[in-house]
Amino acid sequence: MDGRKGTEEDRAIREIFSMACDTLLTYTQLDCCSSHSALPWQGKNLMIHSITDPSQKPLHLTGHHGNVSAISFGKNRDPLMLCSASEDYVIAWDVARCYRKAREGAIVSGTVIGTLLGKVVHLSFCSLDKKVSVCAGSKIYILNSKKEEVLAVLKGHLGPVTASVFFPWDTNILVSTSDDRTFKVWDLAKEEILYQSAVLSGCPLLSVYVTEDSKQLITGSSDGQVWHHTVLDDYKCRLVTKLDLHNIEQKQRRIQESQAQQTAGISATTGDGVIVETVKPVLGIFTFKPYSRHTEERDGGCLWIGSSDGLYLVNLASSELLMAFHFKGFPYYPDLSITLAGSLAVTQTDCNIHCVVTSLFEPRMALWDIRLPGQLDGLCSQLEKAFPGQELSVVPSFPPMPTSPLNAELTRRDPNPPKKAGPGKPGGVKDQSVVFHTQVKSSGYAVCSQRKMFTPKTNIQKKTQRPTKTTKKIDGLLREYPSGLAAPSAQHTLLSASPTHTPVFCLQYSGNGKQVLCGLGDSSVLLYKCSLSGSPSVYTGHNKAVSSVCWSHSCGWFLSASEDQSLRIWAAGSKEPTLIMGRDRFSKPVRSVQFYYLDKFLLLASGSSVHLFLSHLDPTRDDIKRYEQKSFSRLVRSFSTKSGTDITAMSAINDFFSYIVLSCGADRSIQVFDLNVGCVAMEIPESHSRAAHHITQNKGSMYCSQSQDSYNLFLTSAITDGMKLWDLRTSRCVRKYEGHVNRCHQCTAAFSPCGRFIATGSEDNCAYVYDIRSSSYLYKLQRHTDTVLNVSFNPATPELLTGTLDGKLGLFRPGERASLP
Repeated sequence: MDGRKGTEEDRAIREIFSMACDTLLTYTQLDCCSSHSALPWQGKNLMIHSITDPSQKPLHLTGHHGNVSAISFGKNRDPLMLCSASEDYVIAWDVARCYRKAREGAIVSGTVIGTLLGKVVHLSFCSLDKKVSVCAGSKIYILNSKKEEVLAVLKGHLGPVTASVFFPWDTNILVSTSDDRTFKVWDLAKEEILYQSAVLSGCPLLSVYVTEDSKQLITGSSDGQVWHHTVLDDYKCRLVTKLDLHNIEQKQRRIQESQAQQTAGISATTGDGVIVETVKPVLGIFTFKPYSRHTEERDGGCLWIGSSDGLYLVNLASSELLMAFHFKGFPYYPDLSITLAGSLAVTQTDCNIHCVVTSLFEPRMALWDIRLPGQLDGLCSQLEKAFPGQELSVVPSFPPMPTSPLNAELTRRDPNPPKKAGPGKPGGVKDQSVVFHTQVKSSGYAVCSQRKMFTPKTNIQKKTQRPTKTTKKIDGLLREYPSGLAAPSAQHTLLSASPTHTPVFCLQYSGNGKQVLCGLGDSSVLLYKCSLSGSPSVYTGHNKAVSSVCWSHSCGWFLSASEDQSLRIWAAGSKEPTLIMGRDRFSKPVRSVQFYYLDKFLLLASGSSVHLFLSHLDPTRDDIKRYEQKSFSRLVRSFSTKSGTDITAMSAINDFFSYIVLSCGADRSIQVFDLNVGCVAMEIPESHSRAAHHITQNKGSMYCSQSQDSYNLFLTSAITDGMKLWDLRTSRCVRKYEGHVNRCHQCTAAFSPCGRFIATGSEDNCAYVYDIRSSSYLYKLQRHTDTVLNVSFNPATPELLTGTLDGKLGLFRPGERASLP
C-alpha cells in the first residue's frame, strides 16, 4: 500500500462500480450488509446490489413518491429486511421476496409502515427486526416493522436528531444523537429519558454506535471528535476516553516519519503553495471483525470510523490508530472516482471490506472493495519492525554474557595491608595461647562438695512443643495473597503524616508488607507499620523534598533521594545513614533511584543517563571518628539515552534477575535499556502527548505468582494524557485509562500484587481503582481532603495506601463481603 499504480490485485482499494446520480446525496444514509448493498437510484427508487454474486443484476425497487433520504438493512439475515424512507413514506422490504417477485416478473412491493413523518435522516432496526427507529426533525418515531403502527414518539432534543440505534441486548432501550450536541438514552416502554449527556462539543453529533459484548457507547461529531462511554447497569453512561482523529493521525505520521508536507486534514495545495485544511467529520462508526487469530488476540476492541477523507481503524482500548485508508493522499489511488465522501457505509467480510460511498460535491456514488493486510501493523504500526529478530522480555531466558556489566564485582582494597613478618623479626610471630577456647572449665576446687547422690527423675510429663519464631516466619512466607478478593474500596484509616501538611511525594511498602516508607515535602522520611498504628520512625538529613524512596529486596535497607541531589541509604532501625552520595556525584537532580538485580546494584537516573553502581554497606561506625564512612560505592557504567533527552522516570525489577530497565524521556519517548548488552534495545516515540512523569512495572509479589508474560506489562502516566498500559513484547499501548483527573500534579499509579487491578491518584480528591481489562474504573475512593499524589499496594494483603497533597495517609481495604465474580 505504497500508493504506486499497479495491477488490480496489488491495489488495496478497488472500485467495483461508479455511477452518476440525479441529485446530490451528501449526508444521505446508506447501508450495506455482508451480502447486499443498497443505494438511492434516480432519486425516488432504490438499487440493491449483490456483493456475494457480482454477476447478478441489480434489483430496482420503486414505491416512494419523494427522494429517498435514508436506507437501512435489518440485523438478521433470514429473512433479510430493508427499510427506506422519504418525506412521504417509510417502507419495509423483504429482500428475498423482492428477488423472487422480480424473477417471476411480478410487481415488487414493500410494506408501508409510516406516512408523512417529515424528512427522515436516519433509520435503524432493533436486534429482532421488529421495531424501526425513524429520525425526523427533533422527534424519534418508533414504528412496527410489519405493519403501519407508531409504537412511540420520543421528544426531548433541542435540535434535529441525526442518528439513533437500539441497544443490542435490550430492544426497549434506544440512544440518539442530535444537533444540540448531546446524546440521550431512552426507555421506549415509558417514553422517558434514562440518561442525558452534557454538551460534548461545539459541533453537532453525527453518528452513534453501541457494542454488545462490552456494552460501550461511541459517538462522533462533525469536527472529528469521538467519545467513548461505558454503559452501566442502570443505563447511566460514564466517559472512558475521548479521541481526535486529527491528533491520532498526526501522531502516527510523526512515528512513521512520513512526508513533512503531509497534514492530518483533507488538504490540497493551491497555486501559491498555501495548504487548505478541513476537518474530519465522523460520518459513520462500523463494526470491525477480527479476521485472523493474530488480530483477534490483539485488536478485538476496534472499530472502523468513516470520514470524508478516508476510513480509519481505531483501537478503543488504547486510543490509537491501527490502519488508515485515504481516499486521497497517502496512499493515493488515482482510479477512484470519489476523493471526498459525503456519506458512506461499511461492511466487513473476513479480510475484505465493502464500502458504499457518495461524493461530497458531485452527484455520484460508488462501491469499493478494500483488501486488508495480513496484520494490522502493515500500514501504520512500525514499532515491532524497528528491531527485527529481537524479542525483549523482563524475565531473561539466558544467563548474562561474559562482557555484561552485570558481571561486575566489587573488590575492596584495604588502605593498610598487613606486612609480611617472620619469627625473630619486628612484628613476627607473637606468643599464642595454649587453649583454643575463650573460657576454660573450672577444676572444681572452689566448689562445695556434693552432698546428694544422683536420683533419677520419674513421672516426667511430656510438654507440648510450641512453634518457634522461625516457624512463624516460614508460615508468613508461605501465606498466599488472597487474589479472590475484590480490590480495596473501603477506607479503614485516615491520618495526618505531617503536622505542617507537607505533601506525601512517595510511598512504598517493604517486600514482606510489614512496613511502609513515606517521603515528605519537608525533607523527612517516615517509617510506619503496615497498619499505620503507633508513632512512625523519622529519618532526617536531606535539605529539600524527598522525591523517591525504595526498599531493598532483603528488607534490611532502604534508600531515599531528594531534590538536593543527594542519595542516602539507611539500615532499617538506624537513624544515621549508612551511605551518602552527594551532589558531587551527580550534575543534575536524581529523578529515580532503586536497588537492582537482587540488591547487587544501585540504579539511578540523573540527567540523560542511567547510572549503575556497586556498593559496600557497613553500618558500623567508630565512636571517635563517626564522620568516617566505612561504606562506599563505585560506578560500574553509565547508559545514555539515544537522543540525549533527560530522563523523567525510571523503573526496573529487583525481585528477580532481570536485564530490562525502562525509562521515560522529556521528548515523550520510552526507552528500553538492556543492561546485559549495555545499550538501548528499543525506543517508543510519541508515547504520550506530554512527557511521562511516572512509569511502573507489574512486579508481582513474593506472596502471589503470575504468568511469565504478565511481567512484561508496564504503566506510564502523563499530565493531561491519562495512563497507558504497554506490552514490552509488542512495544504497543494495549489500553488507555482516562477516568481520573490529572491536569497539573504528578500523580502516580501502581499494580496490585495479583496483577488484576491498577490504582492511581487523582486531582479530584479521590483515588481510582481500575480493572486491568477495562478502561472504565471499578471504584472511586473518596473521603480524601486534597489531591491524591501517590498510591501503593501492600504486597502481602489486599490493602491500598494513598498519600495526598496535604500530607495525609489513607488505608483502604476490600469492603464487607466483596469478592470477584
